[in-house]
Amino acid sequence: MRLIIPTAMALLASACATTPPPDPARGVPLVASAQTANVRSVDDAADDPAIWVNPADPAASLIIGTDKQAGLYVYGLDGAVRAFAEAGRVNNVDLATGISFGGEEAVIVGASDRNDMATAHIALYRLNTDPIALEPIGRIPAGPGEGYGFCMARLANGQLHAFVNTTEGSIYDVLVTLEGELSGSVFRTMTVPSQPEGCVVDTRENVLYVGEEAAGVWRFDLDSGAGELVVAADGSNLVPDVEGLAIARGAEGDTDYLVVSSQGDSAYALYRLADLGYAGRFYLADGTAADGSAIDGTTETDGIEVTTASLGPAWPNGIMVVQDGATPAGTQNFKMIDWRRIVEGLGL
Repeated sequence: MRLIIPTAMALLASACATTPPPDPARGVPLVASAQTANVRSVDDAADDPAIWVNPADPAASLIIGTDKQAGLYVYGLDGAVRAFAEAGRVNNVDLATGISFGGEEAVIVGASDRNDMATAHIALYRLNTDPIALEPIGRIPAGPGEGYGFCMARLANGQLHAFVNTTEGSIYDVLVTLEGELSGSVFRTMTVPSQPEGCVVDTRENVLYVGEEAAGVWRFDLDSGAGELVVAADGSNLVPDVEGLAIARGAEGDTDYLVVSSQGDSAYALYRLADLGYAGRFYLADGTAADGSAIDGTTETDGIEVTTASLGPAWPNGIMVVQDGATPAGTQNFKMIDWRRIVEGLGL
C-alpha cells in the first residue's frame, strides 16, 4: 500500500442515513457504518485488521488492527481503543481461537514481524479480556526475506499453522508449538511469481488463498502444497494491487464468499467461494452515519476482515472491517460496515 491517511474520532453508527452518487466502474456505492480511532503513526501506517468474536457476549467482541510503524491496537465495536501493544514494525495480523496454551484454551494473535528485514518473523500474543490486553508470547523466525503478509488458523487436525509471506514471493507455512517452549517449524514453503500480501485460510476445505499484488488470487491445497492462480486481476472486477482477503460465511444453505480488496480503484470484489465466480463489487463513499456524523469513504485499502456472526443488537449479521488509506485527520484508521448493507446493496 502507499498513501497518507486517517480520521478524527470513532463513530458509533451501525447504519447510514445518506446514499452517495454512483460510480458504476467501482460498483455499488455504500457508506461505512462506523470507524475506529486513528492510529498514532503518520503517513502509511494502519494496515490490517482481525476480529475476535466474544462467544459469551458478542457485543463485547474486539477488533485488532496493525499500526505497521508501532504495534497492535485493540478496539471495541464502538471504535474506541481498548489496548495497545508496542511491537514496532508489524504488518498483517490474524488470530486463532480454541488454542491450548498454559493448560487452558486461549485466543492467540499473530502478526508478520518486519523488525528484522532479512528474516521474516512471526510475533505471537495471547489476547486477554479481563483486563483487555495483548500479552506477548514471543517471536519465531519463518525464513529468509522481508516478512509481509500473514494469516493463521487452527486446522482440522488441531494444529496451529501460521502463514507468513515475503516481498520476494515466498510463503512459509509454519507449524507453531505453544506448549512447552515456544517454537515454529517450517512445514512447507510455497511461492508466487511476484510480491504477495493478503491471505486467508479456508479451514473447511484446507485451502490457503493468497493475493499476488500484481496478478490476482492464488489457491493452495494445504494437503499437497499445489497452487494455481484462480482469480485474475483483470483491471475491471479486480484492479491491482490485490491486497486484503477475507471469507464471508453465509447462513446454512447460503453462499460463502471470498472478499478481496481491489486497491487500484479503492473498491471491494466478491467471488462465490464454491466456484470463484464473480458476484459483485462495491466501494465506500463519503456519507452521513445514522447519528448524523460525517464519515469519509475509503481509499487504497490494504487489509480487510469479515465475520458474519452476530455481534449483538447493533451488528446482528456481522461486520466487515477495512483499512482506510486516507482520512480527513491525516492519520489512518479502520472502517466498519454492517454486513447487512453489503448483502442488500449487492443483492446477495
